[in-house]
Amino acid sequence: MSDNGEYVLYRYSPSIAAAAVTIVVFAVLTGLHAYRMIKTKLWFCIPFTLGGVFELIGYIGRTVGHSSPESLGAYIVQTLFVLVAPALFAASIYMTLGRLIRALHAEPMSVVRVSWLTKIFVCGDVLTFFIQGGGGGIMASHDPDKVKMGENIILGGLFLQIIIFGLFVLASVVFHLRLRKQPSQGAYTGNVKWQKMLLVLYAVSSTILVRNIFRVVEYIGGNDGPLLRVEWPIYVFDALLMATTMAIWFAGYPTMIRPTKTWSSDSESGMQLPETQIGMTTK
Repeated sequence: MSDNGEYVLYRYSPSIAAAAVTIVVFAVLTGLHAYRMIKTKLWFCIPFTLGGVFELIGYIGRTVGHSSPESLGAYIVQTLFVLVAPALFAASIYMTLGRLIRALHAEPMSVVRVSWLTKIFVCGDVLTFFIQGGGGGIMASHDPDKVKMGENIILGGLFLQIIIFGLFVLASVVFHLRLRKQPSQGAYTGNVKWQKMLLVLYAVSSTILVRNIFRVVEYIGGNDGPLLRVEWPIYVFDALLMATTMAIWFAGYPTMIRPTKTWSSDSESGMQLPETQIGMTTK
């Protein structure tokens, strides 16, 4: 807030150079993700790719904020799109664990029934998406009371997202430990690089968690807090971390999960009969 109680959009002049570099980075990463998703037909990665689009739109909004710092529309765009983009990344991350468990035929190792695992985390993620989006919309008002209400709603959404991510990491670690102790048949085959995929899940979850903690501290400080008086924190603790998330996910992209046929012998007739199983291979 300013001294007269009004909400200040920017307490600095947004850097056009920093925004331009960030736009290029997210444009390249989003293009790579879109290409790989279409090539592999991994449609459950659509939310992740959309997250890159949201980041791109958000930082385009910051370039407008440089030339038109009083533009409320540009401020809302950059605030909302950058704020909720990680929730879209999270949706694909959550869906990957369930698919990995099925690919390994390791359903008994899961903390909860696999059919519910993805639903629980994705539904929670959708809830945090709308909570944060709704809070950001309320903050668009110049009414100090509504701005404060919007900040509190966003804080609630961020805290919920941190809790959900924490539970997701816990579920992943428990599954990991159980599988290492008693590997399933799918884990033995070597067709599924499950340890690498779990490390990727841990890495991207960590970057998003750190980013969310930063955002919590930022919103607790308020509009006149130290993190909003300078511009560099949003690039170091948000843009850089989310670009890193996209780079890690691309490097360890979840592989195509599809039915593959293997052959087994019928003990009575000696004939080779096809068996359908879920396979997962890296490309």
